[in-house]
Amino acid sequence: MAKKTFESALRRLEQITEELEQGEPSLDQGLKKFDEGIELVKFCNTKLEEARHKVELLLRQNDSLTSVDFDREDNGDQDLSA
Repeated sequence: MAKKTFESALRRLEQITEELEQGEPSLDQGLKKFDEGIELVKFCNTKLEEARHKVELLLRQNDSLTSVDFDREDNGDQDLSA
């Protein structure tokens, strides 16, 4: 069995979303897919949190850069040049 990655989990989550949008699965099938999706979201969130911590650590290790908190409402337009 291949190791689960963020990218593979995200692809599967997209696939589940498409399946639920296109078809009309039974209630039991829909709930199983929904449950799988929830687990994939948790996995992806964990991976993103790990990446955030690594970025903060790298920024702290380089004296010329400063750690910048991620703003959840920010669209990524923040200028990070120091």
